[in-house]
Amino acid sequence: MHLLNLGILAHVDAGKTSLTERLLHSTGVIDEIGSVDAGSTRTDTLALERQRGITIKSAVVSFPVDDVTVNLIDTPGHPDFIAEVERVLGVLDGAVLVISAVEGVQARTRVLMRTLQRLRIPTLLFVNKIDRRGAGEGAVLRAVARRLTPAVVPMGRVDGLGTRAARFLPGLGPSALDVLAGHDDDLLTSYVEGTVSSARLYAALAAQTRQCLAHPVYFGSAITGAGVDALIGGVRQLLPAAGGDPGGPVSATVFRVERGPAGEKVAYARVFSGTLRVRDRVPYGDARTEGRVTAIGLFDHGTDVRADAVPAGRIAKLWGLADIRIGDVVGEPRASTERLFAPPTLETVVVPGPGVGRGALHLALTRLAEQDPLIGLRHDGVRQEISVALYGEVQKEVVQATLADEFALDVTFRETTPLCIERPVGTGAAVEFNKKDGNPFLATVGLRVGPAPVGSGVDFRLEVELGSMPYAFFKAVEDTVREALGQGLHGWQVTDCVVTMTHSGYSPRQSHAHQGFDKSMSSTGADFRGLTPLVLTGALRRARTRVHEPMHRFRVEAPVDTLGALLPVLSALRAVPQETRTHKAVCVLEGEVPAARVHALEQQLPGLTRGEGELESAFGHYAPVLGDTVPERPRTDHNPLDRKEYLLNLTRRVGG
Repeated sequence: MHLLNLGILAHVDAGKTSLTERLLHSTGVIDEIGSVDAGSTRTDTLALERQRGITIKSAVVSFPVDDVTVNLIDTPGHPDFIAEVERVLGVLDGAVLVISAVEGVQARTRVLMRTLQRLRIPTLLFVNKIDRRGAGEGAVLRAVARRLTPAVVPMGRVDGLGTRAARFLPGLGPSALDVLAGHDDDLLTSYVEGTVSSARLYAALAAQTRQCLAHPVYFGSAITGAGVDALIGGVRQLLPAAGGDPGGPVSATVFRVERGPAGEKVAYARVFSGTLRVRDRVPYGDARTEGRVTAIGLFDHGTDVRADAVPAGRIAKLWGLADIRIGDVVGEPRASTERLFAPPTLETVVVPGPGVGRGALHLALTRLAEQDPLIGLRHDGVRQEISVALYGEVQKEVVQATLADEFALDVTFRETTPLCIERPVGTGAAVEFNKKDGNPFLATVGLRVGPAPVGSGVDFRLEVELGSMPYAFFKAVEDTVREALGQGLHGWQVTDCVVTMTHSGYSPRQSHAHQGFDKSMSSTGADFRGLTPLVLTGALRRARTRVHEPMHRFRVEAPVDTLGALLPVLSALRAVPQETRTHKAVCVLEGEVPAARVHALEQQLPGLTRGEGELESAFGHYAPVLGDTVPERPRTDHNPLDRKEYLLNLTRRVGG
């Protein structure tokens, strides 16, 4: 028996979760199909998922298909939960991309397909809702070929389209040869000679599907079950089995973390190599913390069962790794993978309701951040406020509902604001010498800050001899520089810069006769950690920084006669169309818009386009903030911009 880890992906409301229910029913895992509308589906277990009819957290459920065990992962469709999808993509062997036969190819469908192709994940397409009025077949296939991939292989045709009796009739048509022969010279020769057998054609289809050269398309209905058996056959025969050497070194990747009934952490992990056993001690995470696996759960026939071991290729639930986080590698590190989607570009302050203690709120939000690291908690000790990073407004509802349901905490939110960054404009330097000119610290630190290429992050360099003082002091300066750059001159993260240490000095360890170490005469790491923010701020002031706001690339497709109403609204939202194309009765506008205005554009687009407009947007880049008003972010540190206040807060005495 071989394994397949399969992801189901789709634009929201395409019928992805309903298809999951139908697959489980068709393979005998469940006796009754759950309903998204009724909130009774197997994979949507969160209260808000059942209320809204959307998937928020990825869910794993297993079912057998003859000699294949399929671990099916249902993923969120709403763009606000793109981080959840990103984590799942890294553990898949194959995917099913669901498209609505009524709405056709939608904005998120394009984003997902591009990502699947980029990662070379073999993908089947399932066109759902053929039983609905307004469903299309030829038009959908043409849209798929035009907007997703030209390598489309229809796996049959639809009879009774748009009616409750609609059914899928399997069979490869002549168009399959046109796609497959382009990548198979022998098949092309056989085609010319008229000797292509159906078995030879299907073998070529399987090989090219696994190489991501072809994308088989099935039609059906998750509600009636039409076409689902054909899709199951395609999953079994066309997608590749999970790989990995069970005898190799253990290496697994965590893609989900949840809390068990007793509050213990439970990690969902895909094992890529080796065999992980109960009671094994394994390193994990960036810090290579070592932990003991106390229990393992494997997915089987719609549930999870305890096991003694999990071999390569399987997905398992792991207990016992107390500090585990999403994205951690358990065992041997794997080759680093690039981030597929940009981090959140929005932020909001969580406001506790009456009777909600700030300590309890902080603990609850910390628990949520364990499940989703991109939440990005920010604690402001001065104002006693907690901020969270977001992809969109729907995430507010999720955080709010989760805090209410799981922690009995009532919260609201302030207005969502964009998460800006700062970049140095020029080069600036500053230095403070040991106990001189108002420097109360036993440390000498000199820093120079200058710009670096966009996207390069922070580069810390030394222009002093590494042996000129203990390494621990250099490390204290570098760590503090990276931490202090989290809040620049305007309170935003400073990035794309080079920070060079130009001066160093310390007071060697001093002690009195018959006495121990004299801290008042000897430098410590605290001296360097205390002085570095003051020096860094001085260098930044001389370099100057410019605030940049996140900009999204956007693509709007709308009826051409709505262009006159659309353009003024885009202008009011500071959206800049950079390209406009028309094709018959449809116009396409592409350009960029501030991330903070995307939600308003989403809300206004239906009314401006008679409900026919389609918006696709994704983070593009950071652009300088225009105008005289520079957005400021409240500081959460000791404020090294105000030397007197900083020293008072840090040392409890006025310095400088």
